[in-house]
Amino acid sequence: MRRQVLLFISVLSFSAVFGQVSYSVPEEMAKGSFVGNVAQDLGLDVKRLRSGNGRVYSGDREYVELNTERGVLLVKERIDREALCGDTSPCALHFQIVLENPMEFYSVTVEIIDINDNAPSFEKAEIKFIISESAAVGAKFDLERAADLDVGMNTVQTYVLIPSGHFLLKLQNHADGTNNVEMILQKPLDREKNEFISLVLTAVDGGEPQMSGTMQILITVLDANDNAPVFTQPIYKAAVTENSAKGTVVTAVSASDADQGLNGKIAYYITNTMDEVRQIFEVNEENGEVSLIGRIDYEKKRHFQINVRARDNGGLTDSCKVMVDVIDMNDNEPIIKIMSKSAVISESANPNTVVTMINIQDPDAAENGKVQCFMNDNIPFHLKLNTNNFYSLVTDSELDRERASEYNITVSCSDEGVPSLSSSVTLTLQISDVNDNAPVFERSSYEAYIV
Repeated sequence: MRRQVLLFISVLSFSAVFGQVSYSVPEEMAKGSFVGNVAQDLGLDVKRLRSGNGRVYSGDREYVELNTERGVLLVKERIDREALCGDTSPCALHFQIVLENPMEFYSVTVEIIDINDNAPSFEKAEIKFIISESAAVGAKFDLERAADLDVGMNTVQTYVLIPSGHFLLKLQNHADGTNNVEMILQKPLDREKNEFISLVLTAVDGGEPQMSGTMQILITVLDANDNAPVFTQPIYKAAVTENSAKGTVVTAVSASDADQGLNGKIAYYITNTMDEVRQIFEVNEENGEVSLIGRIDYEKKRHFQINVRARDNGGLTDSCKVMVDVIDMNDNEPIIKIMSKSAVISESANPNTVVTMINIQDPDAAENGKVQCFMNDNIPFHLKLNTNNFYSLVTDSELDRERASEYNITVSCSDEGVPSLSSSVTLTLQISDVNDNAPVFERSSYEAYIV
């Protein structure tokens, strides 16, 4: 197991401490596995973790827990990198360790390292081609790509085609890390000799141990289709606003075929396999219009790559990519999360005493995700921005229980979208008494008469 530690600590004026530490662990570790000695790496006394009620705050599902007796982080439940991050790399958990009395706040990042626990797989066990015997040497036939949930070297690295008598396998690597798998005709076909050809395509990953998956290619040899479809451009670009209605046309692709009649008739297909593209988009087989059939959410995915194939009746194909950018709408109001709070504070508390720690989140982008927070006036408290999206509610001046024994503090947050969305939370804070007032007579002297 590789472990990496990065530590950064700063002390702020209102007595809250902030630090940052990073670790790296492989996925699929058993429950209770060691992640890191957070007490040692942050320079904390284990007794402080216990007295400060040290705990992990993630705001979501907790995969890692804090053992306050030993001062270490342990795996709380099995971590599946593919379920957690999909194809996003690097994959990391971000959470905080919060201490009280006094309040301290530490950020922890745990990078989840991929292991080779998924074999390449094809969506279909076999695919069929109908190829004219007049197909020219060098003709290209687009094959299905294998999917592998792993990343890096653990994902698909190469393909093997067996036997290789008539066809040669060619991989086209793209700058975005994807590749097209093409079968190139290197020897003319003769229907009178071989009417049917069976091939096996194997996808192999680069992990340890190496894993593979296979698909069978069945070819029927026919006559007289010697021109393949050709797209007008290899890459189409489009943009669509999130939450657009079903049926919205995103763009249209177009291919031409020099053949006439049925041999020149083109049908369009989406060839994406293991991702969600075919649940969100569809292409009209006849006119190539790409339209929405599902809901798109900018906060879940901002870019889509749609692989489209044009195929004529003779089985010849061409392929293109449609790159779709999702445009953000201001459809999420700020989320106010209370990380830690005090219900009671002494009237003798010094100014800048931390009362509550707040985390603000808005998943929208750009101006739609920029949030400003404020609170009600005429109270002896104010909000202080600690780091990005983290606020502390601190005392602004001296407190006097005899004047006010309780405060209802309302924190409101608004984003900068149009129209702006906002949310608020109200905190109730009791002021505890100290003996800061001496007895006082109502008059300085009293008179009485006795007979």
